[in-house]
Amino acid sequence: MSKRSAIYAGSFDPLTNGHLSVLRAGLALFDRVTVAIGTHAGKKGLFAFDERESLIRAALDEAGLAGDRVSVTAFDGLVVDAARAAGAVAMLRGLRDSTDYAYEMQMAGMNTAMAPDIETVFVPAAAETRPIAATLVRQIAAMGGDVSPFVPGPVEEALKARFAG
Repeated sequence: MSKRSAIYAGSFDPLTNGHLSVLRAGLALFDRVTVAIGTHAGKKGLFAFDERESLIRAALDEAGLAGDRVSVTAFDGLVVDAARAAGAVAMLRGLRDSTDYAYEMQMAGMNTAMAPDIETVFVPAAAETRPIAATLVRQIAAMGGDVSPFVPGPVEEALKARFAG
């Protein structure tokens, strides 16, 4: 029996509990999920790719999700190309609200036009993670707020260190 793989792409800057919720749902649906960190040479994130990769791996370990069913990689370019490179049959996307839905449907349509052989699978965010957005997490952390309800422990520590002093 062949393994069915999905790709879960994003900037993950930083990884949130919402991202982990979507990943858990993906692992319930697919044999393997590749977490693909989008990188852009001209765009500087809060954390560099290697930091994001390390934080994702630490968070996966903390959440009991580390293992051969999840891999972490980087991509620069079209997500459909990254999906093909990963051997994915689907792109995993999380939905928090109707705003996400409108944007994700538009992106799914474009991706389907470029790669009709790769499905887009939407999963709803868990109720407790719906308000979480990485942008808001970065803002709260930058202002010295408590981000512990929104991110895994390793990410919380990295945010505290980034914005210390």
